[in-house]
Amino acid sequence: MELLELASRFALKANPVEIKPLGEGFINDTYLVYVEGSDSPEYILQRKNHIVFPDVPAMMDNIKKVTEHIKSKVTDPLRDTLTVIPAKDGKLYFKDGNGNFWAVCLFIKGSKSFDRADNPELAYQGGKGLGAFHKQVSDFSEPLVEVIKGFHNMRFRINQWEECVKRNAAGRAASIQEEISWVESRKDKILDFWKQVEDGTIPMRVTHNDTKISNFLFNEADGSLLCAIDLDTMMSSTLLNDLGDAFRSYTNTGAEDDQNLDNVSMSMDMFKAYVEGYMSEMKDSLSESEKKYLAFSGIVITYEQVLRFLMDYIDGDIYYKTKYPEHNLVRTRAQYKLLQSMEEQLPQMEAFVNSL
Repeated sequence: MELLELASRFALKANPVEIKPLGEGFINDTYLVYVEGSDSPEYILQRKNHIVFPDVPAMMDNIKKVTEHIKSKVTDPLRDTLTVIPAKDGKLYFKDGNGNFWAVCLFIKGSKSFDRADNPELAYQGGKGLGAFHKQVSDFSEPLVEVIKGFHNMRFRINQWEECVKRNAAGRAASIQEEISWVESRKDKILDFWKQVEDGTIPMRVTHNDTKISNFLFNEADGSLLCAIDLDTMMSSTLLNDLGDAFRSYTNTGAEDDQNLDNVSMSMDMFKAYVEGYMSEMKDSLSESEKKYLAFSGIVITYEQVLRFLMDYIDGDIYYKTKYPEHNLVRTRAQYKLLQSMEEQLPQMEAFVNSL
């Protein structure tokens, strides 16, 4: 279907007249929607990837529930969180004749985003953004659908890992015994941590699950925080997953697939700035177990990423896009270097968290 016709299936305030692409679309295809009587975009139209997200209706229901909860407690409901625009039939999505799912939300005017955090001030803002989101949903009690099975579930991932090594689909396991030992030697320690999530010692909360800085909007006028966006991966889990993912992405001094391992380490300055921003919002809302493992969460999620890149290499590169035959192995080694740096600095990380 033509994009204008797709947009017209939603309850917009006026007829759509122009559609422009937005971003690179690694998972979803995203467009700006212009309507009659306006010379600036009014809506965001997205094709939701139903391969990555097999239950788009449930995912949209998650987003609607949480954003409505946030709207009830913020100053400006149309700017301080996303606003889902329903289709004309009342559903939160439209399914086209090819089986593709589409959704629309309000475009937040006067906002800006950043592709990456490359200095401590941006790291502070990113931490503040996640802390504000966690605080807004801290009293949300409705169940959320698990939109991606086993996402950041360490027992699920380690079970996947054991099956993968046994399967050895691409016949590569014999040549990477050292890398396999990296995963195996830390497995029990990671599962000991995860048991505390399973038994409730570490509480389950609403989590974003994709905490890079580009998933937060800021006020174009004064740089203040507006809201979290890209809520597709939102589920119930431990907020430590969100923090660990942020530490992995914000603090790495090199690239995720850096071939020069001398470039890769964890920046303590970026870690401290992020934690300060986060704690400025959440310091009084964390449980003792969350505080205890806050610094360790970076190790957990970076370990998970080592495991996932290495699994994909063993399986023959079937999940992540690769640019050359050894790409997933290069990613594995770069993430392992980051993991080692985090492990070496863990005492200082924990001391800093305790100081706050």
